[in-house]
Amino acid sequence: MRALLCNEFGSTDNLVVADVDDPVAGEGQVLVAIKAAGINFADVLTVQGKYQVKPPTPFIPGGEAAGVVEAVGPGANKFAVGDEVMIGSSLGVFAEKCAVDEDKVSPMLTGLNFAQAAGFNITYCTTYHAFRQSTQLKAGETLLVLGAAGGVGVAAVELGKAFG
Repeated sequence: MRALLCNEFGSTDNLVVADVDDPVAGEGQVLVAIKAAGINFADVLTVQGKYQVKPPTPFIPGGEAAGVVEAVGPGANKFAVGDEVMIGSSLGVFAEKCAVDEDKVSPMLTGLNFAQAAGFNITYCTTYHAFRQSTQLKAGETLLVLGAAGGVGVAAVELGKAFG
């Protein structure tokens, strides 16, 4: 399969598309055929070697995607072949397929297409956590979003409106 590889930490310009072996769903994992992937700031930091976790090189970056379950590994029981899912992982989704722990996978939300679902887990869940657990944002309060140009900023505007 084709995958985007980070062979050494540094600029994203150093990433290469390469043919690699297909992953296999291991214990408690599902194999997902990736249909769309989201790109987040953490992905760039990881490639640069500046993120809080430094994976050994080479690695396949990317932590947010959506796709279709292609195989279910031993001990995995939350999903079946053919299920449309969203992935919120730490690595590995910038590829045609990804084997991922089933606890980092959730059913694709009704009404979302693959591209929309691929940008949901990290951006919207990060924003939701900030609003509900960190700030306890409530309806009727004023929300100031200083940067709505990226995924989390856009999610902040949309969730802020939805929360009232």
